[in-house]
Amino acid sequence: MTSSPQAPVLAVDHLTVSFEADGGLVPAVRGTAFELHRGRVLALVGESGSGKSVTATAVLGLLPDNARVGGSIRLNGEELLGTTPARLRQVRGGEIGTIFQEPMTALNPVFTVGAQIAEAIRAHREVSRRDAGDQVVRLLTTVGLSDPARIAGAYPHELSGGQLQRAMIAMAISCDPVVLIADEPTTALDVTVQAGILELLRDLGRRLDTAILLITHDMGVVADLADDVVVMKDGEVVETAPVLDIFEAPQHEYTQNLLQAVPRLPELSLDSPDSPGTDFDGTALVRIEDVVVTYQGRHRAGAVRAVDGIDLHIEAGEVLGLVGESGSGKSTIGRALAGLVPVTSGRLEVAGIDVAAASRKAFRGARTLRGIRTRMGIVFQDPASSLNPRHTIGASIAEPLTLHSDLRGPALQQRVAELVDAVRLPADFAGRYPHEMSGGQRQRVAIARALALNPALLIADEPTSALDVSVQAAILRLLKDLQTRFGFGCLFISHDLAVVEQLADRVAVMHHGRIVEQGPTARVLRAPQQLYTQRLLAAAPVADPALQRRRRQAWYELTTQP
Repeated sequence: MTSSPQAPVLAVDHLTVSFEADGGLVPAVRGTAFELHRGRVLALVGESGSGKSVTATAVLGLLPDNARVGGSIRLNGEELLGTTPARLRQVRGGEIGTIFQEPMTALNPVFTVGAQIAEAIRAHREVSRRDAGDQVVRLLTTVGLSDPARIAGAYPHELSGGQLQRAMIAMAISCDPVVLIADEPTTALDVTVQAGILELLRDLGRRLDTAILLITHDMGVVADLADDVVVMKDGEVVETAPVLDIFEAPQHEYTQNLLQAVPRLPELSLDSPDSPGTDFDGTALVRIEDVVVTYQGRHRAGAVRAVDGIDLHIEAGEVLGLVGESGSGKSTIGRALAGLVPVTSGRLEVAGIDVAAASRKAFRGARTLRGIRTRMGIVFQDPASSLNPRHTIGASIAEPLTLHSDLRGPALQQRVAELVDAVRLPADFAGRYPHEMSGGQRQRVAIARALALNPALLIADEPTSALDVSVQAAILRLLKDLQTRFGFGCLFISHDLAVVEQLADRVAVMHHGRIVEQGPTARVLRAPQQLYTQRLLAAAPVADPALQRRRRQAWYELTTQP
């Protein structure tokens, strides 16, 4: 790690954490060591189960009672292991601020955001309610919120993800901490919101001279923000180095494999000449023409156009990537194709069947929609919530076959076995339950179920966003192989542009319910023509510090354009 003339603000040495379970000890962290210095960002990286979050929780003294901790954690030379609960309460939120991964669950839904930040201030400082309220407004201004008084008076559900995360950062820095722990601070955010949060963290670390411990599995975020990197695997540190060394010359095999699994975006060109779109001869598996989807507002509020007059097509055997920020209308298109959302107006056909007309007929359209759904499969973002926890994997895969085919008995079991094998799971997994499998294995089951009826169309809605990079890479290879093997058309919905680049033949970009740009993947992702697409691409972090600096500068310049 890069040497520093200053003493470390936080020094972790030979940290061990084990949990009592079933009469024994299960090790989670084994001899972890690192140092944090003022004004620098240390990234703690690794896949799920590597021990990253357990290490951070140990630093905060928030491990459960069955945890057994050894080693040393020193804050400005003071040993925190073994100190009193009262002292740890002073440290948490006072000298060490924490930014959590999901602000909606970290904030209390029944109190305003301002009240919660003020409570954090008054827990560590003797200030009046009025002074605390004034500090809240100043803090919200500091983190880049343009309407701090309104934000302070709002409840968590009334704010966007980016606004909530900025409010969480305001709370974390409210007592001028010397250390800031950011645990997956951008995982649930769109790339443009993520870019803003990373710029904010970079600016705060520089202005406040705060040491930042960044916990993440996103190597693009590491390349964008970190100065030094600690790589963890199975509870152990396998490599420690400055960020440039990690990316340019990783020493450990695990680090090399981790970086190789990261999907890459091509170099971004912002001055390429216009190129023609793809010709369309009018025959396609999916035809979407001037489609509008409207959601009625509550309590006399006006109707909201989630999809506003879009035109798309998907050829048989083609993968169309649909990208855009949250709220752009991507998932609404997928739901409309499946007949789960009624189409207000326009034409929407799947394999020659008029889905738009059927979706508007509450009863007579039900039979038509049932027939349409036998021609399509759907893979959702979170397989844990889409699989019945009381059903075995085999039963979940068999469900669409039972509902929509005549297969029963040995023939049904044979088809389930074929599907389990197609997604490269062992045959005996058919008897397991979802909780007995990893996230990647559950997603393979969801794909097998979606392919059970040999669909003409597969709708994949953010199918890899919750997975580690190596698991994500395996799922993408599987989808590509299955698509080649079975020849289905695919609508691949994602906000991860690098994933779309790997899989899609064409890309359509959505913004505020409209298609702003579409065309071949190579053209759209390398030489986008529209300003919004350029901003979206420049905001996506890439796992290359030198390239990321150029993209960051391009993003900054694009966001300042009118």
